[in-house]
Amino acid sequence: MSPFTMMPLLLPLIGGILILMARPAGLQTQRVLNLILVSLLVGISLVSFNLASTGIQQVVLLGNWQAPFGIVVVLDRLSALMLLLTALLALGALWYAIRTDTDKQGQHFHVLFQLQLFGLNGAFMTGDVFNLFVFFEVLLLASYGLLLHGGGRLRTRAGLHYVVINLVGSTLFLFAVGTLYGILGTLNIADMAVAVQNVPAEDQGIVATAAVLLLVVFGIKAAMFPLYLWLPGAYAYTSAPVAALFAIMTKVGLYSIIRVHGTVFSESAGDLAFVHVQWVLLLGLITLALAALGVLAARALRRQVAYLILASVATLMVSIGINNQAALTATFYYLVHSTLLGAAMFLVADVILHSRGIYADSFTKAIPVDRPVLVGGVFMLLAIALTGMPPLSGFFGKVMILNAALQHAWVAAIFSVVLIAGLIMIIAVCRSGSLLFYSVQRDKSQKGAPLNSSSFVAVIMLMLVSPLMVIFAKPLNEMSTQISAQLYDQQAYINAVMETRSYGGTEK
Repeated sequence: MSPFTMMPLLLPLIGGILILMARPAGLQTQRVLNLILVSLLVGISLVSFNLASTGIQQVVLLGNWQAPFGIVVVLDRLSALMLLLTALLALGALWYAIRTDTDKQGQHFHVLFQLQLFGLNGAFMTGDVFNLFVFFEVLLLASYGLLLHGGGRLRTRAGLHYVVINLVGSTLFLFAVGTLYGILGTLNIADMAVAVQNVPAEDQGIVATAAVLLLVVFGIKAAMFPLYLWLPGAYAYTSAPVAALFAIMTKVGLYSIIRVHGTVFSESAGDLAFVHVQWVLLLGLITLALAALGVLAARALRRQVAYLILASVATLMVSIGINNQAALTATFYYLVHSTLLGAAMFLVADVILHSRGIYADSFTKAIPVDRPVLVGGVFMLLAIALTGMPPLSGFFGKVMILNAALQHAWVAAIFSVVLIAGLIMIIAVCRSGSLLFYSVQRDKSQKGAPLNSSSFVAVIMLMLVSPLMVIFAKPLNEMSTQISAQLYDQQAYINAVMETRSYGGTEK
């Protein structure tokens, strides 16, 4: 075990405590400390990613308790990718929050930011379903505070919906976990994968029901139909850097489906194999169709971007539902693209909102934005990427997904929904760009805020991910293939967790 294995968990937890203790020193001290911590997290995540690239799962037995009796933390290629993605996204969101003074709008922003990272990283690294629930609650509690940071009527209303739906999800999570524990006798993911192979025929219906219930819980986190209605309001009305950070939140649900269902209900699960797959594919297609209509019907840019995020999540659901290694490879490529580019689009929407004065981000004729060529150019590139138009990374990701679907029984439905939804979104964002940058009025009495160049750096850095993903498409595809291949080798994961000895223990 490398000493770096636990650092992505420990650093934000300790960082949150340090920032809380530093509050008497003032906001500037908290800012500097948070930036240092997040920058360190990026470096540690890079080291962890390099460590995981060897293909060896790093397993930590907390408390030195042998699996499956103790808490297990696992670092493999997928968890390392999610850790690095979270750290990069956090750095961009934090820089924007500081340079726009968003962190001044309420209390404890920087403490909550670190606790959010702790919950996210814990969810990506845990090897135990109950502790996945614990980390879900940590990141949700932090997200409640971040979502409501700054207050306001619309933000409070959206926050209430978000809290209620996630409380329902947490309750269902406990029901599902209790049912699975009652039948399987374990909640360690690797041990569950072994136990599910030996479930008696009379108990298989109960386990399948619990698996579907667990899928509902993860679907709430991922904003899957019909449980997606919280997302547009929550993402549209919170502050821009928080919305940007939340671009990774829906991916936690998708990650959980891949990790838990993909390991426990894999091909080796017998009659319970892939009990979740058709539901993921069907609901993903429905979610994608409704998200495209939401993008078209939106009357303000932030809400439209929220539906674009929902569409990207739905596309990932479709890819997961196709259920082959090529589709899983495409999933990881598209996941990186959609997370970082979606976050950049939220930040651009905030720039446009402040530049248009009283007209904010509504799709109405308004005063021109400051430096329209720069802002409009970035908006155009992000719109091309997020709607899947060539030659940027969104197009490559969708081609990979559709190529993986060629041999699937639902190939006609997948192609139809993905392509038609993409066309609808292209039409919608073209109309939005025309209204925001060309349909302007010369009202001398109204004046928006000038472009904050230092904060716009975060937007540019996130936007550059798309062309870089095209330039380095081959090595990124190879990396995604290695991740999917490791996930398809469930026995290696099981062996790594179950055969790791506690200190002082004996080998078999």
